[in-house]
Amino acid sequence: MSQFQIGDIVETIDDVIKGRVNAINGKDITIISDDGFPLVYEPHELVLMANDIRVSNFDIARIKKEKEIPKRKISTIVKPKERNAPKMEVDLHINQLVKNPKQLDNYAILNLQLETAKRQLDFAIAKRIQKIVFIHGVGEGILKEELRYLFNKYENIKYYDAEYQKYGLGATEVYVYQNP
Repeated sequence: MSQFQIGDIVETIDDVIKGRVNAINGKDITIISDDGFPLVYEPHELVLMANDIRVSNFDIARIKKEKEIPKRKISTIVKPKERNAPKMEVDLHINQLVKNPKQLDNYAILNLQLETAKRQLDFAIAKRIQKIVFIHGVGEGILKEELRYLFNKYENIKYYDAEYQKYGLGATEVYVYQNP
């Protein structure tokens, strides 16, 4: 006795094939696939599908809304210590330091930039400013290396690349440890 009848909609267990039962010959069941091909299966290889499943657009919209995951807002938590800390920016580009930079050679430019950085760092330490960003630009990296050499002379500071989204690769941020 077969559980299938001619006209039933069936799916195969092992494949993604769906079709309608066209003929039943003993244990062989012939189906016409959705693509129009006749295929022969045994009853244990087929699953009977309900013939009249109807879903309205309203039901689909309601189910989609239930399944939809609300997007979480991404918020950065600012620590209380960082919230009140003003950030000092020092632009070391030579055109920001002197009116006519073309009169200076590379050695004089580098020395002027380093003296400005040292003076501003000493000022920040004296005024208890914890964060200073030195904007040095990308270039060949000579000023950046000289700044790091300067920062290594101080015991109460640490330095690292500044925020990439705001400054790119051309800035170094210095954090000054303050004694209470």
